Amino acid sequence: MEQKVSKRAPWLKDFTSLLFFVVAVIIGTVLINTFIFRSFNVEGPSMETTLYTGDRLIVNRMPVTLAQLQNKQYVPDRGQIIVFKNPQYTAGSPDEYIVKRVIGFAGEHVVLKDGKYTVYNSEHPEGFNPDDANHGEPGSPTSGSADVVVPDGTLFVSGDHRQGNYSFDSRNGLGYVPLYDVVGPVSLRIIPITGIRAF
Repeated sequence: MEQKVSKRAPWLKDFTSLLFFVVAVIIGTVLINTFIFRSFNVEGPSMETTLYTGDRLIVNRMPVTLAQLQNKQYVPDRGQIIVFKNPQYTAGSPDEYIVKRVIGFAGEHVVLKDGKYTVYNSEHPEGFNPDDANHGEPGSPTSGSADVVVPDGTLFVSGDHRQGNYSFDSRNGLGYVPLYDVVGPVSLRIIPITGIRAF
């Protein structure tokens, strides 16, 4: 009577189990990164004093996934900090993903004058400051000027470090961010440990 393969070659059973585990981990990681959450490192001063170089962020993919399941476009909330794919990215260049704050939505009139933003829409024809609900962030005056209507399917975004050219954003060359490029809202900063924070 022949012995079972597993008894004749126990290493084969161990190898098969290990292979199955590795494949399961890879598939699980891909699924989590695609549909549940992703992590990103902050590089550069564009979001100071809210975020700093080296901060590790967790981006919530669930709102984007749920919108896609409903065949809808995900639209973040005003004032949310989001990560998105750089609309000007080319292979080999840095900054494939960027983190900024949402200022304006499609159809809104965004004006930057005298160091502050004013957004005009049908609900607020007299205009309002989109930073008023951000709990004191950003704290610095905003350099530059703008007077634009945000195109359909896009967002107007800005960094929190708005003096000079510290932040490359919708004010000064980045342009508008297509909704389909949004990875998701930042939900948590996990590094540095002393600066853990929910958003």
